[in-house]
Amino acid sequence: MLPFALNHMTAPNLGWEAFLDLSKDLGCVGVEFRNDLPGTLFSGADPVTVGAAVKARGLRFLALAEVKMFNDWSPVKRAEADALMKIAVAAGAEAISLIPRNDGVATSRADSRAAAHLALSELLPMLKAHGLKAMVEPLGFEVCSLRYKDILAEVIDSVDGRGTYFIVHDTFHHALAGGGPIYPDLTGIVHVSGVVDASLYVNDMRDPHRVLVDGNDLLGNVAQIRALRAAGYQGPISYEPFAPSVHALRDPKSALSASMEFIRQGVAA
Repeated sequence: MLPFALNHMTAPNLGWEAFLDLSKDLGCVGVEFRNDLPGTLFSGADPVTVGAAVKARGLRFLALAEVKMFNDWSPVKRAEADALMKIAVAAGAEAISLIPRNDGVATSRADSRAAAHLALSELLPMLKAHGLKAMVEPLGFEVCSLRYKDILAEVIDSVDGRGTYFIVHDTFHHALAGGGPIYPDLTGIVHVSGVVDASLYVNDMRDPHRVLVDGNDLLGNVAQIRALRAAGYQGPISYEPFAPSVHALRDPKSALSASMEFIRQGVAA
């Protein structure tokens, strides 16, 4: 069985407890929570309480997202990261998520590498002190400051960050970045979502186009997962659709179950 997980973006209208119940009912191995949804994180619940509820359902708290624009390093960003780490520790999360700036700054390979190197070298001792990992997510958009996995892999090695830093292989962003090498040994989690609108050029795809993966998927989700698994990746495969149509589903469990079965059969084929 594939180790599926859910990112709270899959069903952002569910409260945290209902989201955990959905994840358990679908047989997921874990969940990701995030601080960029409407309202307060965990609806104001104590992180310790949330962590206990995750464990009580037999789930893992895979990651708490996110430090946004992590590679725009500053004292303010340091404080922001430290605050998220403290919440993650209290809630029993295994990792925090780091999202690069996506505003057209530092997009050349040299600038991308330099910005990532500075931030990851500064964050490393903080993460180790808290006993946390970090999931770093390259974004495939042309305006992103960390678009390519090979740059991130180089930087992780250059700061001696293996074992603490892991790459998020997001199937949407991998396709937008033109594919390229995969790093199964550095991959910490896979994010899956599909795009089915055939009228879109790849560079015009955006988060609202990201739906559940089915037979009309244009991103090659099944092929990407199959390649990662064949190369040795055995970690979580976490759903992260951003489309309003998915968020509005009255029965997300049935839709997710069908999508999971489609991926299972495709990867096994």
